[in-house]
Amino acid sequence: MKALGDKEVREGKLSDGEKSEFGRLDKEQRELSSRIERIEGSMQLHAEMRASAPPPNGHPGGWGEEDPALGEYRKAFGRYLRRGRTELSAEDRSVLKLDKLETRDMGAGGLAAGLTGATGGAFFVPVGFVRKIEDALKYYGPMLAGTGDGRDGFPTILDTDTGQPLPWPTSNDTTTMAELIGEGQQVTTADINIGMVQFGAWKLSSKLVKISLELLEDSAFDLENFLVQEFGKRIGRAVNSYGIIGTGVSQPMGLATAVLASGPKTTAVGASSNDGSSAADTVGSDDLTNVEHSVDPLYRPNASYLMHDSTLAAIKKVKDKYGRPLWQPSPSEKAPGTINGYRVLTTPYMDQLQTQASSPVVTRNTVLFGALDKFTIRRVRGLSVLRLSERFADFGQIAFLGFYRFDSQLLDAGTHPVGLLQNIY
Repeated sequence: MKALGDKEVREGKLSDGEKSEFGRLDKEQRELSSRIERIEGSMQLHAEMRASAPPPNGHPGGWGEEDPALGEYRKAFGRYLRRGRTELSAEDRSVLKLDKLETRDMGAGGLAAGLTGATGGAFFVPVGFVRKIEDALKYYGPMLAGTGDGRDGFPTILDTDTGQPLPWPTSNDTTTMAELIGEGQQVTTADINIGMVQFGAWKLSSKLVKISLELLEDSAFDLENFLVQEFGKRIGRAVNSYGIIGTGVSQPMGLATAVLASGPKTTAVGASSNDGSSAADTVGSDDLTNVEHSVDPLYRPNASYLMHDSTLAAIKKVKDKYGRPLWQPSPSEKAPGTINGYRVLTTPYMDQLQTQASSPVVTRNTVLFGALDKFTIRRVRGLSVLRLSERFADFGQIAFLGFYRFDSQLLDAGTHPVGLLQNIY
């Protein structure tokens, strides 16, 4: 078309045949343009539909889109779950790299005991399987329920590719001010106080999950979803339990344990100032105000409450002196309710309020408040699954075992980002 157009410019006219050819080409390019628009519209619609689906976890180091190679890995992994290592084709063995198994323990570079042998080795599962495991275990508490970057008031998630010890530096220079000096006067020295929090990689076992050979042979049985649910429930309970009450000795450090050891602690006086009768075994508006102000103002803008659901139920019934409830439900279904304008999270692993006094006297750690994003969960990416073909063969069963590694620490440089409310009975 360009050549014919240029000829018409040079010579001032085209022959009837050339005009006919130009018209034919023009019709063809219009049809091609229309086809391109339809294809582009279809691609845009496809992208919009994918964007409207639930996105993957948005934490730092998130997985994002699964590429074709990972898709092949996922399919080979599913065949491994059903058939075992010895029955896989050479192509599947190559995709899974079963001849070059990589296994890692809590230290750096060591082989995990018991992960290799005649029944086959454990290896890292495909991305999609891990993502579904994460979705399943979020239900059991707030430890992994946020976006992962801490900006939503949930704990921060730190993903690493290896499990070797990870030091995290901290600094506390809050007591040092700049100085006024005169002309020609020598400055003084004030070094910055540098500390360190070290993350390890404690290993969780899902415990054995046994499946009969009949179910494995039944194509209607969704083996992958079954393992997701079982591993998710077991690992989710453990992550959220250790994440709250872990001792930090031969196990991850829990948030409540860390605050109890070094954070600000407020003793509840009860709701008597609200209703004139409740004792110290309740929670009143003064208690919540006191625990909020035990935390530095710098940590309060994005702070959250964390408590047992039964404690939240009790606080929902408490009203201030003017008869207004402390709990403020959100007008939006997607936004949570608040106490004094702060988000409230619940976990079954915080202490509950008692209805009767104890003998001897006991202290219950009932409410946490502060910058929960300073509590960081380190996850070693690489959930591994082991298939045990021989152990339960006489029962006609195959067993599966999952391994998951993580650690948790409160990043407290001495300025105490989280406070604790205690009730004494």
